[in-house]
Amino acid sequence: MNKAIKVLELGQRDYKETWDFQEELFQKVLNIKVQNRRESTDLATENHLIFVEHPHVYTLGKSGDLANLLLDEKQLAEKGATFYKINRGGDITYHGPGQIVGYPILDLENFFTDIHKYLRFLEEMVILTLAEYGLKSERSEGETGVWLDVGTPFARKICAMGVRASRWVTMHGFAFNVNADLGYFDNIVPCGIQDKSVTSLNVELGKAEIPVDEVKIKLKKHFAKLFEAELQDA
Repeated sequence: MNKAIKVLELGQRDYKETWDFQEELFQKVLNIKVQNRRESTDLATENHLIFVEHPHVYTLGKSGDLANLLLDEKQLAEKGATFYKINRGGDITYHGPGQIVGYPILDLENFFTDIHKYLRFLEEMVILTLAEYGLKSERSEGETGVWLDVGTPFARKICAMGVRASRWVTMHGFAFNVNADLGYFDNIVPCGIQDKSVTSLNVELGKAEIPVDEVKIKLKKHFAKLFEAELQDA
């Protein structure tokens, strides 16, 4: 059982390029697990946590509705944005500058075999991070992610999540709005939810910009504690 997690900082990276990189790491872990079962070996599987920022892009999960994208190809180009249908759960979401995107590529057999618990831990990581900034956030029943003012007319999402898992290996992950341009969310029905809005950490704190590296330090601290893992710089 390997509880070490390699942290990969990719900076700003194209969405498709990063997706391909995720798939490569994901497949390597799967291949080791298949080999272990086929040959009765016990090779260790690696775990990774990727941090990245994407140029403007909209992604639609495998169960999503294309009608929740409110732009055609010409309008996407005018916005400087791209669009991909992808193989995670969830509906449509936006990624862009000012957002911390995290992709854990974990072999959950190194930790626990429970996808529900895995998603709750990702949410808890963000909830604990926001608490350090004096913000009370929580889960919204039936809606994955992290929200503020749940159960009120002012409910708003600050972190979206969507994952894929096979043989207990995960990919995709979370998108945490830190200094995001919220105008780009006006071009979609975020996560297919029509009656709630989105927000960003800098907006909630009334500041022009929040240091992204500072937020990442807090996220990593809570991630390591929740998963009882050792984070290592790759």
